[in-house]
Amino acid sequence: MANLSMTVNGKPVAANVDPRTLLVQFLRENLRLTGTHVGCDTSQCGACVVHLDGKAVKSCTTLALACEGAQVTTIEGLANGGALHPMQEAFREHHGLQCGFCTPGMIMAAVDIVNRRGNHLDEKTIREDLDGNICRCTGYHNIVKAIAAGAEAMGKGAKPARQAAE
Repeated sequence: MANLSMTVNGKPVAANVDPRTLLVQFLRENLRLTGTHVGCDTSQCGACVVHLDGKAVKSCTTLALACEGAQVTTIEGLANGGALHPMQEAFREHHGLQCGFCTPGMIMAAVDIVNRRGNHLDEKTIREDLDGNICRCTGYHNIVKAIAAGAEAMGKGAKPARQAAE
């Protein structure tokens, strides 16, 4: 067993873990943060995406011990109290989901895309940057629309259009 400490969703956490423990296992099993999903165990589907020190990583292939002292944000950490993050709200508003299994990873990847590329994203950029995030239910049309709307809303520091108009 090895000592591990990191900050997850703004809160310090510490545990003794087996050195082989993956970050996704630590989040789900030790911290009970089950929004991070395990879809493929091979780093292909993106359901496990979290932010590690502000950058998207696939937690199914990241050792928990490699995150010693790091800042980790999961889907549970995006919302601000009861208010959804603009990207979460955009996925809700534009129905960027179907079964919902891939949604947390898609949202975390989308926020990373905006952080890297800015708030004005075209369809081609969104589709290319989603490579590595698989949705088995949709044709990605609404996911792409949701990411574009969420990116714009993140740039305005506001919610997507429908809520802003209310």
